[in-house]
Amino acid sequence: MLAAMNRCRCALLGLMLGCGLASPAGAGVPDLPEYRVRDGLPNVFQKLERKGEVRIAYLGGSITAQPGWRPKTLAWFQKQFPEARVIEINAAIGGTGSDLGVFRLQHDVLRHDPDLLFVEFAVNDGGAPPDQIHRCMEGIVRQSWRANPETDICYVYTIAGNMLQTLQAGSLPRSVAAMEQLADHYGIPSINFGVEIARMEQAGRLVFKGTLPKTDAETAALGGKIVFSPDAVHPFTETGHEIYLQVATRAFEAMRSRKAAGLHLIPSPFSADHLEAAKLVPLSRVNLSARWERLPETNRLVKSFGSRLPELWRASQAGEAIEFRFRGTAAGIYDLVGPDCGQVVVRVDDQPPVTRPRFDAYCTYHRLASFFAAKDLPEGVHRVRIEIHPDQPDKAKILAQRNETIDDPKRFDDRAWYAGAVMLVGDLVESQGTGDKR
Repeated sequence: MLAAMNRCRCALLGLMLGCGLASPAGAGVPDLPEYRVRDGLPNVFQKLERKGEVRIAYLGGSITAQPGWRPKTLAWFQKQFPEARVIEINAAIGGTGSDLGVFRLQHDVLRHDPDLLFVEFAVNDGGAPPDQIHRCMEGIVRQSWRANPETDICYVYTIAGNMLQTLQAGSLPRSVAAMEQLADHYGIPSINFGVEIARMEQAGRLVFKGTLPKTDAETAALGGKIVFSPDAVHPFTETGHEIYLQVATRAFEAMRSRKAAGLHLIPSPFSADHLEAAKLVPLSRVNLSARWERLPETNRLVKSFGSRLPELWRASQAGEAIEFRFRGTAAGIYDLVGPDCGQVVVRVDDQPPVTRPRFDAYCTYHRLASFFAAKDLPEGVHRVRIEIHPDQPDKAKILAQRNETIDDPKRFDDRAWYAGAVMLVGDLVESQGTGDKR
């Protein structure tokens, strides 16, 4: 059966490519470019041609985390330049956007010294206001070029939901339009995967959301159409991501010889309040109350998330707190949420306390999360205290929002908080830290 399914999928893809359906042309589709070369990718291609070691980083959400366009493009570079040593830096985390990406950039990407950085956040930034996108995406660019001005950057725009109709109407989705403004300002090349998908769907040659055929009869019923994704978000590896690859390789060939290799100069900012100063600060550098425990490497959560979080600490007693002072404009916590988590009380300067849940309708398992204690503060020194609330949230009611239930009361009966780092736009001041207590 599996072999038959693969034959059906390959037949569909072969039909698509054989008929030229992966070409930029498409009947009745507005004339939107599928890529913009701008300054191209001169440094990484020079290094590839010189047969050296090349590090390619992929910063994005779940579409990049899939076994799709990321490993497919990596394999393309490896095949095109077999004598170069091409190394992947996988910095994709599902369900996250540039608002977290700008903080985790140093830990997840820059410390590995990439030669090429792909940034994919158009879908997960879809609900963000343009000014927020500008601040975060610009912070990513400026941090990257401050660390290494030879690093090439390429914006990648995937597609989901009503972005399809927006493209078919001849317009760019809001997040893409905001990112393109920055790409113009910095000369960053961009690849818009959604354009080809919109053309094919409008021409009647692609099903945007559906199931892959399992039999020859189901393949025949599609009439030669490609099935893009099961959920209008995450492409099928064999079909949707293969189209993404074809678009990417066309773009790479155009970007290959755009200009001579050299340093990327950092121009004046596009946004005055860009987040170049965004950073993660390990929890051991701030003040923790007595009952916090740093989890060892053998802990299952550390095994799962240790590559993302600089450290992982746990506390569960009411009143256990994190305290610090910082000079800057924003502060938050990079943490985990899950079945045994509760809620916290946030106090910033003399502002009224605010309760923030660390449990939501998806908390049948643990996953990475983050929240801000305060944003858009006036520049200066600020105090932050965050402590565990004595009461658990109504977990049964929250889970019911997604028709989930408490399967095992013991898994859910706690008010734990798992924290890994402080997110700052600014710098710590007067913090002795707590050391590495266990």
